[in-house]
Amino acid sequence: MEDRDEKIARVLRDKVTVVSYDPRWPGMFEEERRHLLACLPPGLIGRIEHFGSTAVPGLCAKPIIDMLVEVASLQSTRQRIVPILEAQGYDYFWRPSWGEDTPPWYAWFIKRDAMGHRTHHIHMVESGFEHWERLLFRDYLIGHPEAARKYGELKERLSRLHHSDRVAYTHAKTSFIRTVMQRAKSAFTGAESSVVQDRDESGT
Repeated sequence: MEDRDEKIARVLRDKVTVVSYDPRWPGMFEEERRHLLACLPPGLIGRIEHFGSTAVPGLCAKPIIDMLVEVASLQSTRQRIVPILEAQGYDYFWRPSWGEDTPPWYAWFIKRDAMGHRTHHIHMVESGFEHWERLLFRDYLIGHPEAARKYGELKERLSRLHHSDRVAYTHAKTSFIRTVMQRAKSAFTGAESSVVQDRDESGT
């Protein structure tokens, strides 16, 4: 059985590939949403949201569906949900929200197809986690096609530059994401944005 470091190294070897928008993506989200609700213990799962670039119609993206799942308790998630999804072949990581070791920690899963290609990233967090602010980024891009176009161009360029380095690709998007998040928070909440960083391995 591979240890944590081996699993992380294997995951980081996956290449960065950005493709044109696929109209099947919303259906892939819905199918996985129904699967999670059907196979996981009742009472632990709340809202389930599709976020990231695959949730923005017309936007190019890594072909991986990002899902944000509300759980009643992360402790219960580790005890009751992780064994179910690992038995189904999902990769599981207990991840920090910032950097290498900054809390709050949350449960993150990778689902793959029969060929071993990533199809879904599933982020499980409690209701108060700041991860829910990512929905503002999604909604801003949906409502502002020019911003979405610029983001798509940036991702295509960075995917060519960092095809073999997922971490560098992610970090290179941070400045753009921070700027858009400031605009989104102002537009939707009228509040100043806190510093927002892109997360490693997101589908955005």
